[in-house]
Amino acid sequence: MKQKIVIKVEMTCDKCRSKAMALVAATVGVDSVALAGDSKDQVVVVGDGVDSVKLTSALRKKVGHAQLVQVGEVKKEEKKKPAEAAAATAAVVEYTYPCHYYQYPSHAAPVYGYQQYYSGPDTWWM
Repeated sequence: MKQKIVIKVEMTCDKCRSKAMALVAATVGVDSVALAGDSKDQVVVVGDGVDSVKLTSALRKKVGHAQLVQVGEVKKEEKKKPAEAAAATAAVVEYTYPCHYYQYPSHAAPVYGYQQYYSGPDTWWM
């Protein structure tokens, strides 16, 4: 049974928000995590077999004051009519990639030659 848990956490900065999101996402059984509320101070967790009390206490220890707001079952979405489903699939655009790719030349950088001034040990001026 999937459940939806809403926890209000005092988060004043983005670092606190990312820390709370990482902590909740690492919990066993969590399917999705989202932030809600006007000031993004509520963590919405959807998962199967998640202990809401342990999750709230872990957020209290790691992030700050946390309050359990709501625990409930996830409501299933109503099935769409076949006409709406067909319209939704018709809007999907598929991208195909060519089977050939650009191949770089063997010498990516230009090769510069230099003139040899010193010809060897048998030259008379050196």
